[in-house]
Amino acid sequence: MNNNGAGSSSGSGDASPARRNSKRPKYSRFTQQELPACKPILTPQWVISVFTLVGIIFVPIGVAALLASNDVVEIIDRYDAVCVPQNMTNDKVGYIQNDAIDKTCTRRIKVPKDMNQPIYVYYQLDNFYQNHRRYVKSRNDGQLRDRSKENDTSGCDPEKTTSNGVPIVPCGLIAWSLFNDTYNFTRGNKALTVNTTDISWKSDRDHKFGDDVFPKNFQNGNLTGGKKLDPNKPLSQQEDLIVWMRTAALPTFRKLYGRIEVDLKENDTITVTLKNYYNTYSFSGKKKLVLSTTSWLGGKNNFLGIAYLTVGGLCFFLATTFTVVYLVKPRKLGDPSYLSWNRNTGGH
Repeated sequence: MNNNGAGSSSGSGDASPARRNSKRPKYSRFTQQELPACKPILTPQWVISVFTLVGIIFVPIGVAALLASNDVVEIIDRYDAVCVPQNMTNDKVGYIQNDAIDKTCTRRIKVPKDMNQPIYVYYQLDNFYQNHRRYVKSRNDGQLRDRSKENDTSGCDPEKTTSNGVPIVPCGLIAWSLFNDTYNFTRGNKALTVNTTDISWKSDRDHKFGDDVFPKNFQNGNLTGGKKLDPNKPLSQQEDLIVWMRTAALPTFRKLYGRIEVDLKENDTITVTLKNYYNTYSFSGKKKLVLSTTSWLGGKNNFLGIAYLTVGGLCFFLATTFTVVYLVKPRKLGDPSYLSWNRNTGGH
């Protein structure tokens, strides 16, 4: 009995350390983080050189970006307030909702500088929250893409069906609120044609909007949200809808209306005959017409150039400051050989 007990006790004692030792990971330089690594010592020379290099790179980029932005000619004309008749200025919502009132409005725009073609025509909306969660979700991508799913209106609340329960194609609030102001341009006695083709993304036309999907029962309800669509044209060809359906992230946004493909000269007077149909008065929104050229960097945007110049200038300032401090009051560096990772360690 005693021998068995002793043997059993001895076996347990031998097995316990073995189990504990088995949990110890096998030694390797990788698991112990002893592999060679880049551990730079930031000496004053290195810091000054890096800041100077960043400044040398960023400042020219900022100057080039600002020059490109300044080359862009942009005309912005807000018309939502001035196109309301004088006797309706205190009831703008009533004016826009009254179909019996003529919504034609004439604006004259003077070209400040030569504008080379193509001249992009945008409409700009302010205080319009296309990024609202319920608004963004109110669409059915399968219905837009596939004719066999035209009866699928899931997710399109509250614009899913007509009062008779017939599915709307395209359904949803985004399509229902399609922008419907129109613009016609003349210079002198000659009309300027606005090309409205190829204004949307090719990937959207080819993959997101079907060439066999046609509008049905669209804007047939008692309350019209925006523009009506041509029932004889597939959605893939209705590019104003495709542009509108790519929702904006911010409450102030521009969307491409078309292109004027003739040059405009300085001091030219452009007469714009527009139809002021779209209701922005209910939510205190603003409507603007924008004519703009482009540069190699895109449209007019000074932010990128200013940002590069700011960072570059700050780097130059820091490099100069560190140089002065280093020359006026130098500090002796410690011996890097005493750093822990430079000392030879014993052991494994």
